[in-house]
Amino acid sequence: MNIAVFGYGMMGKFVCEDVASAGLQIAGVIEKRDGAQAMSPVTEDILYKSLNDIKEKVDVIIDFSNPANLDEILEYAIENQIGAVICSTGFTAEQLTKIKQASEKTAILFSRNMSLGVNVISEVLKQITPILADAFDIEIIEKHHNQKVDSPSGTAKLFYDSINESLNGEKEAVYGREGIVGKRTKKEVGIHAIRGGSIVGEHSIIFAGQDEIIELKHEALSKRIFSQGSVKAAKFLAGKAPGFYTMKEVLDIK
Repeated sequence: MNIAVFGYGMMGKFVCEDVASAGLQIAGVIEKRDGAQAMSPVTEDILYKSLNDIKEKVDVIIDFSNPANLDEILEYAIENQIGAVICSTGFTAEQLTKIKQASEKTAILFSRNMSLGVNVISEVLKQITPILADAFDIEIIEKHHNQKVDSPSGTAKLFYDSINESLNGEKEAVYGREGIVGKRTKKEVGIHAIRGGSIVGEHSIIFAGQDEIIELKHEALSKRIFSQGSVKAAKFLAGKAPGFYTMKEVLDIK
């Protein structure tokens, strides 16, 4: 099975290592930035500027780059009828629509977080939120390193979507609060972003009730959990029929 890795930053390097560890082949690595240097298991001869430059047959693309590369990835996947695992974050609403539309023509797996723990929490939220929502206020806090360029995190959005989906869309996201904003309404879900140091990723969902607090928390201690999840997703996606897939299917979460 041949994997094309799009993006050769820290996450891309982890993905390449995990692809090799899983006994899969790296067909090519795409890095748009100049000056990229290949590191084992990647060699200079498979480091490219474009997917169309790859010489080997590609079975699945794993993308850990940025939203600017989405069109190239989707076009290549559709043209070659191969799967694409989209792991980048920060997409616009228009780009998310493009991803959904592309899934009608080829297999697309999109997830805002590739880890087992986060996806389990996402499903747990769908179950407990309808029980707690009337009596508890809900807030989401996410913390990341000072190099992260998008806010709030894709994972915070994933958790908010799980909450809102379970309540038939009755909640409204409020991104931070400043000034005299008035009393909190029952429709609000506050989403707050912290940036600093080398925090890999930490997310807390707080259910604050009268005289009691319930908190669900996930802390990533290494980015490796995301690359390992993406390789598992690629193995799942290979040969799949056109469709929109998520980590829920990969992890067989019922």
